[in-house]
Formats: sequence, structure tokens, C-alpha cells
Amino acid sequence: MAPAADAPTADMAAMRRAVALAARGLGSTSPNPVVGCVILDASGHQVGEGWHERAGGPHAEVHALRQAGVLARGGTAYVTLEPCNHTGRTGPCAQALIEAGIARVVYAVGDPDPQATGGAATLRAAGVEVVAGLLEAEAEAGNAAWLTSVRRGRPYVLWKYAATLDGRIAAQDGTSRWISSPESRADVHRLRAEADAVIVGSGTARADDPHLAVRGLEGVVQPLRVVVDTEATAVKPGARVLDDAAPTLVAIAEDATTGLPDSRVVRLPRDGRGLSVPALLAALHERGVRSALLEGGPALAGSFVAAGAVDKVVGYLAPVLLGAGPATLAGAGITTLADALRLDVTETVRIGPDLRITATPKER
Repeated sequence: MAPAADAPTADMAAMRRAVALAARGLGSTSPNPVVGCVILDASGHQVGEGWHERAGGPHAEVHALRQAGVLARGGTAYVTLEPCNHTGRTGPCAQALIEAGIARVVYAVGDPDPQATGGAATLRAAGVEVVAGLLEAEAEAGNAAWLTSVRRGRPYVLWKYAATLDGRIAAQDGTSRWISSPESRADVHRLRAEADAVIVGSGTARADDPHLAVRGLEGVVQPLRVVVDTEATAVKPGARVLDDAAPTLVAIAEDATTGLPDSRVVRLPRDGRGLSVPALLAALHERGVRSALLEGGPALAGSFVAAGAVDKVVGYLAPVLLGAGPATLAGAGITTLADALRLDVTETVRIGPDLRITATPKER
């Protein structure tokens, strides 16, 4: 594997562009990965680029090859994921690159999907030079949702919350609108647009009657709205989450009674505190969900943390103090500092007057 530090500047620039292109597919490619591709001709000039735009549509390599045309012959293709080697709804990209006369393929991340892997071997067997691992960490981060779903068999979960500087999500009397700024709330809609599903619990459903659809962004694929309503008492006919703006799924206990249509409901086993988080994630995975935005309150977040099912945390901290009221997280099964879930902060950004902190759990 070629270390990124040893790669030529042109290779680095082309792959960085491919990583940026891949991000354009976030929220619209599931259950497929996001992938970007850049093609340089034999003299090193960019002649094509593309990304996987939607599931079932042409892959990134095909878009880039179409743009490059005959200029691809003898050139180099930079792809964020190892070119696929199987025929699904589209043909194998490894073969398309070979037929286009590409002389060299540089990819960032090996394909862990057993159905699609082997593209690099196919390319090498056809005499194409193959370089693996360029900007692997950056490409992994951009494709974290899909890679997690393949490796763990469950959706990637991003837990988002908004809190005061002293860690309160509401005042003592229950009021919570609005702790965060309009800028932060707009940013949350971007997170929703990049996710396949948005999850809240029964407490949020009762208190806020949330809508959960993406607003203020054009051309997005609306995520599946998921309400974890164990006893089937929080989501009533007429709830905003049941409108036609986006699909909705209400998760209830196997023994609960509901008046909602079967098409809106999934029945899951209890785990002693509520519904089984692994069972919920498995049910969503079966429905093609590869990334989920967890927007629920402290109890639901605690159950996900206790289940080891939080892959990223995004916290919006407002310059506000309350001194009392519910805390951000509850019931996570952590009783001593030695058991704390420690995080690596990957980004801190000002969003309006607020501070957005992004962190990922360290390996326990």
C-alpha cells in the first residue's frame, strides 16, 4: 500500500477531488456507498470526473469515463473505493475501466463487500497498474456510513443533540425551544439530508410532535422518519410525523396494541428498558438504511450508548446557562468514571453564536 505522504502531488490532488465529489452523493445512494472518480489523461490533464449520484444509477467510474471519452485511453483513474467486480443493477466498474483503456487505477479504500470485491485483482490481471491506499483515511471518513454497515451489519449512527453550556437540553419546567440558534437548526437539516433515517423516541414525540423531514434544502431524498414508541402511546393519528412529507416507521413492542396501519409499524422485542436497540438497527438495515441520525432525548440516546451503537456525536452547545433541567444523556449504563465512553474530538466549529463539536468514540 502506497503511503499518502510518498504520493506525487498530482495523485494527491486528483484523489482529494474524488473524495470531495463522493460527498455529493451523501443521502441519495443507499444502500450503495458514496464514491467519487477523477480521470487524468496520459499527459496528466483532468478529462473526466463523476460520483455515484443515486442507487441503481451509473457508478462514479461510469460517469467519469463518459465525460472523458476517448481521452481516457492510457490515462489514470482515481477512485475513492476499489472499483466493483460484480454485476448488480449496473455492470462491473473494473471491466468498464479496462474496456476504456485506462492504464493505471489509484484507489483509496478496499471494498469490504464480499459480493463486489476483487476489482483490483481483475484490473491487474488485465495489465492495469493498480495503487491502493491513497488518502485512505479521508475516503474512509467520507464513506463511514456504508463501510460501517458492511463491516458491522447495522446502520452507522450519528447522535446529534443541542444543549446549554452546562449540559441541559431543557429548562426545569420542560421548555426547550429554542436552546440552539437558527443557524444550528439549519445545520441539523443538512445532517438529516445526509442520513437515510432520523430517529426519535416517545418522549420527543409527545413533547414536540416533531415533523423530522428535511426543510430548506432542495432536491434531497427525504430520510425515513423513525419513532421508537415502545408502548404505542406517543404517535397518534394526526401526528405531524405521519404526513406525506417523508416515509415513517413507528417501532413498537411485540405485545403492544396500535391503531396505526401495518405499513407504518415494525414490532420489536423488548430489552428490559425499552425496545432492543440491536433489533431496531437490524430492522432498519433490512430496509436499506445505512446511516441514521439519532435525534431523540436523553433516555433514547442512553440506550444507544449502552448498546455500543453510537459511531459519531455532534453536539451544538449554546452560550446559555440554566442550572437545572434534564441532562443530555441518561441511562447509558455508566456508573463510574473508569467506564466512561471517551471521545476523540475531530472538529470544533462556530455555528452562529453556538459551538458545534464533533467527536467519535475511542475504542473501548
